[in-house]
Amino acid sequence: MYTTAPMTRSPANRIKKNRTDMLGWVPVVNDTVLSGYHTRLVGGYDEPFYLAFRGDAPAEIRFTRDYERSALHELAHWCVAGQARRMQDDYGYWYAPDGRTNAQQALFFQVEIEPQAIEKHFCAALEIPFDVSIDNLGNSALAGIGGFTAAVDARYSRYAREGLPERAAQLCLCLQGYL
Repeated sequence: MYTTAPMTRSPANRIKKNRTDMLGWVPVVNDTVLSGYHTRLVGGYDEPFYLAFRGDAPAEIRFTRDYERSALHELAHWCVAGQARRMQDDYGYWYAPDGRTNAQQALFFQVEIEPQAIEKHFCAALEIPFDVSIDNLGNSALAGIGGFTAAVDARYSRYAREGLPERAAQLCLCLQGYL
């Protein structure tokens, strides 16, 4: 586990690099961190997707349109996926679309704790708000959202104390350096 440098910028002396371009950090992440993993982060897609590398082409972490939070969320999933998973499209995971049952949503909550805790660190590094994603807008009566939020917060705090996994720490430092 690796720790990230503490944020020492005060609001009074913080310099934000072109935050009118909410994705200005993407080329920095691609050049500084992801290129070393033969991977790139690419936006503009209708749905997020991980395309494993093929031949000489790098893997692509595809995020939705130009949504900053989608990019950060997909980066967090990349950080969680092990080497074998990164060799498979969409990491070999299942995906149940919007309109999940409560049982399907409970399984979603279980697998999303770690990536969303990492995403929360990425949001903190860029000084943007974080809210958990339930990714199930068609089911407004979700059971377990409070427990899920608490579990994400607890994992976030554990990472803050013990350090992030290596790739997540590298990305977090890169994002902190972008501001």
